[in-house]
Amino acid sequence: MKAAVVTLLILFPCIAAAADTSGQQFSFLASFLQMIAALAFVVGLILVTWHYSSKLMRGLPAGQHLIAKHIRLVESRYLGPKRALLLVEVGGEYLLLASSETTISFIKRIDMLEDIEIIEDRTEQRTFAGILARLRQTS
Repeated sequence: MKAAVVTLLILFPCIAAAADTSGQQFSFLASFLQMIAALAFVVGLILVTWHYSSKLMRGLPAGQHLIAKHIRLVESRYLGPKRALLLVEVGGEYLLLASSETTISFIKRIDMLEDIEIIEDRTEQRTFAGILARLRQTS
């Protein structure tokens, strides 16, 4: 940011020199310097605006409420086109939801303290990599 201010201060005399040309004489160098100075000024304004707006957005307490602290998607399983089962944690409770193209339906509240039966994914065992992984585990 300091570099932008220094560049503007260095190019300011060039702007003044470019503005002194009369209508009869055309100076390519003066016009070019004036264009570069205007571009540096606009880029400097953009950088200053970005710097202070990012500081302002970081410091707002309302911005902290935008982060979801109490709702978390634990897992999702897609059943078909635009249909899925969602396991969501809301305030420490786990909810099983069904999602379709137009609606989201509540199915069940799940108590995670109960033992949940874990079913192995059989598709991995049918692949060549799955067979190799099983052979490594047994040996």
